Amino acid sequence: MATHLVWFRNDLRVNDNLALSAACRDPDARVMGIFIATPGQWRQHDMSPRQAEFIWQHVQSLHAALAQRGINLVIHEVDNFDDSLAHLKTFCTSHNVDALFYNYQYELNERQRDAAVEKMLGCEVICQGFDDSVLLPPGSVTTGNHEMYKVFTPFSRAFIKQLHEGLPECVSAPKARGAALETQKLNAFDYPRKAVDSTLFPVGEQQAINQLRQFCRQPVADYQQQRDFPANDGTSRLSAYLAIGVLSPRQCLHRLLKEHPQALEGGAGAVWLNELIWREFYRHLLVAYPKLCRHQPFISWTDNVVWQQDEAQFIAWQQGQTGFPIVDAAMRQLNATGWMHNRLRMVTASFLVKDLLIDWRLGERYFMSQLIDGDLAANNGGWQWAASTGTDAAPYFRIFNPTTQGERFDAKGAFIRQWLPELNDVPDKFIHTPWLWAQKEQLTLDYPQPIVDHKQARIATLAAYEAARKSEEKQQ
Repeated sequence: MATHLVWFRNDLRVNDNLALSAACRDPDARVMGIFIATPGQWRQHDMSPRQAEFIWQHVQSLHAALAQRGINLVIHEVDNFDDSLAHLKTFCTSHNVDALFYNYQYELNERQRDAAVEKMLGCEVICQGFDDSVLLPPGSVTTGNHEMYKVFTPFSRAFIKQLHEGLPECVSAPKARGAALETQKLNAFDYPRKAVDSTLFPVGEQQAINQLRQFCRQPVADYQQQRDFPANDGTSRLSAYLAIGVLSPRQCLHRLLKEHPQALEGGAGAVWLNELIWREFYRHLLVAYPKLCRHQPFISWTDNVVWQQDEAQFIAWQQGQTGFPIVDAAMRQLNATGWMHNRLRMVTASFLVKDLLIDWRLGERYFMSQLIDGDLAANNGGWQWAASTGTDAAPYFRIFNPTTQGERFDAKGAFIRQWLPELNDVPDKFIHTPWLWAQKEQLTLDYPQPIVDHKQARIATLAAYEAARKSEEKQQ
């Protein structure tokens, strides 16, 4: 009897799991699962304690779901990827594994690890990998010259054209392969973990599916009107589940089209579909341009920008003490929940880079250290967009004004007051400039003055970017 091993990574689900489905295709094969935690690797890449907790919760959930189907999930912990290779080799040998099934990860280290696994196992174990965390495989959506798109809009058009030609299919959860197994208490990972707000991110694959279904019924149709206002519950918050693979993008696409069949033609739901395609774009870019995994900007000349080394301002940004209410409320939301509204991710990133002139890579790493939905491709792509260093980036002279962003998207300060209770008594008229109200009323607020003058900062940033661009021209 053949033995099939499913190596779970960022695909912690039984529904629409391509590797798991393929491993279970042979009804006579013995199927096992393995999850190898690598805390040392997680530390190197700044995984947040909330994401570690979310992974741990869903590993336990997956363990139970597989046990109900007669499949044992073995949990192991090693320090890093090198150790995981040796462990996997030993496990395959001791359990007479004939075939190893896994879903691809697209980060550079992970791709190198998988190549090393295939080389190490050689012809002893058949290795089968699957493009599971994407709708279309990286490298399949290219220009007429067979190159990766560098701009999102034409990529999106080509992507939708391919979806019209044929949708990627979802696969069912595997059927039971014998009697249910007893589940044993699992030992938690040796990694810092922080509690997750279960009202925002309920645990479990079925909970994630329910949240997807609820969002696609009506909120997705209102997404275009609601998504930019952080005081409203207008986004899906499904990113945390997608990041660790509790949901697949195929499930999202099919549920969306079930509720709103015209989304591919630009009808209701099209704007949220566009967000799914942005997620694909950044994943495809990681494969096409591995330097994005190496802390390098996509636009090379931007590496010449002379960044400010102001630790006090960086800490003020981290702690939500910059004196700009919309920035501070957003950062406190991130620190308290592990999640931040997408509009505010752009606002806070722009503020760090374009107002404080602090290296975008410091912000990128801080976000990863806090986000429950931390994902290298999306996080790096978002930060490079905000910093004007990435593909499809806004021109470097486009700089968000944090005060007007607040006035536009949180006009009466409902979101600001939720996270900055010290501003509760500030009138709506001054909620985005509370220092002016304090001066007018001759009051002392328990809230900082702005740590930077936006107009002056804008001038300094433009000069820094222009100098970097000219230095590149001189070298050519």
